[in-house]
Amino acid sequence: MERSRYKQMKILANDGISQSGIDALEKKGFEVITTKVAQNQLEKYINEHNIDALFVKSATQVGQELIDACPSIKLIGCSDGGLDNIDVSYAQDQGLHVINAPEAAANAVAELVFAHLFGLVRFLHASNREMPLEGDSRFKELKKAFSEGIELRGKTMGLVGFGNIGQAVAKIGLGLGMNVIATDEKIPSAPITVDFFNGQKVTINIETISKDAVLKEADFISLHIPAQDGYIIKEDDIKKMKDGVGIINTAGGGILHEVDLVKAIESGKVQFAGLDVFETEPTPAVQLLMNPEISLTPHIGGATKETEERNGIALAQQVIQLLR
Repeated sequence: MERSRYKQMKILANDGISQSGIDALEKKGFEVITTKVAQNQLEKYINEHNIDALFVKSATQVGQELIDACPSIKLIGCSDGGLDNIDVSYAQDQGLHVINAPEAAANAVAELVFAHLFGLVRFLHASNREMPLEGDSRFKELKKAFSEGIELRGKTMGLVGFGNIGQAVAKIGLGLGMNVIATDEKIPSAPITVDFFNGQKVTINIETISKDAVLKEADFISLHIPAQDGYIIKEDDIKKMKDGVGIINTAGGGILHEVDLVKAIESGKVQFAGLDVFETEPTPAVQLLMNPEISLTPHIGGATKETEERNGIALAQQVIQLLR
């Protein structure tokens, strides 16, 4: 009897969902469709197939026009953590459920933060460009150029934003022996538990401080705050930072003023930056792409196989709970 209660419910996972998520939904009688429908054909497809729930990633936009045109939709889910591509407030005003699983991507994004950091402090982003070109002819010169790296242990990591991802970054930083400080207007403190392979764990409580204090004290600053009205880090903020600071942005393209960042790198105020997100995606500014002091990734923060699995299962559990 349980399956018959669900069998008419159709989910279009337009940008895909993990097999584990599909299995969990089909077990409860949902029909999961993984056909990739072009943005301009989405309205027609949803209405023709009487779709009840729509799963998307950042590649698919779900705005007011689509919501109004598709009355069968009861739920919208974003399966890559963020919700920037969905008009959440309008959807909720129309009585739709809007779900995601931001915690699923936290570890993946945190590891990418340190992938950028490790690469930058040891010049891997530059060395990996230079070695294929001149490694056989200028080996000694390159060795000298890239032998003045620094270690992360003992340095201060400053986090602007201390939610799921910020806390995951803090966990890795503490494990590396870094001093971790954070600022967040809504989170006064958080216990950070570092788990070890043998089952032992250590918990350290981090109390958040002012943004200005983080900017002044940190050797490296990592951004983990959702999009706001206006920039979170611009010229005035950069002036408050230490000389030679490193900045990592895996949060959002609209929170870091890219022109001010480039100017600060050129002046030497900022030593380097790691960027996974850009103001003008999917066509980042050439000044960023060509800057030798910037480590670049194409918005892959939460894009790991493990995140996909966690996302699929988390979304499936929410759908089963909400649409049963």
